[in-house]
Amino acid sequence: MTEFQGTELKVIVFQLKDEEYAIPVQQVRSIEKVQHITRVPRTPDFVKGVINLRGVVTPIIDLRTRFGLEEAAISESTRVIIVTLDEIEVGFIVDAANDVVDIPADAIESAPEVMDTAQVDYINGVAKMGKRLLILLNLEKLLNNQELKVAK
Repeated sequence: MTEFQGTELKVIVFQLKDEEYAIPVQQVRSIEKVQHITRVPRTPDFVKGVINLRGVVTPIIDLRTRFGLEEAAISESTRVIIVTLDEIEVGFIVDAANDVVDIPADAIESAPEVMDTAQVDYINGVAKMGKRLLILLNLEKLLNNQELKVAK
């Protein structure tokens, strides 16, 4: 896989339901506690609204809803991961932000074909780390349609 050349990929690991997902650390601007979200009319259901984060209006996306998982109540461990893509900031609501991990390039495999086809589009690969399986997300594909229109 050309995207993972080199020896290691440094990622932020977060949780949705019972799965662990990862995004490259260089695409993450910050990890925040959930704050007041202002609803925006006529947006897809996974776009929860916007927040004012240090003077920047930032769209907030619920990744559970985006992936077709049932919604969960906001808890003490719920976090918003602020990512930057093409100079646009977007926040992802996740169940928990777990840790930062260095994934050896040889631990990364392409996405299994048995996965839900809706999710496969957003997946760069799967990393096996001991007993853990980390699903590596592709932010470009995850954010390539409606979200960017809301963010601009």
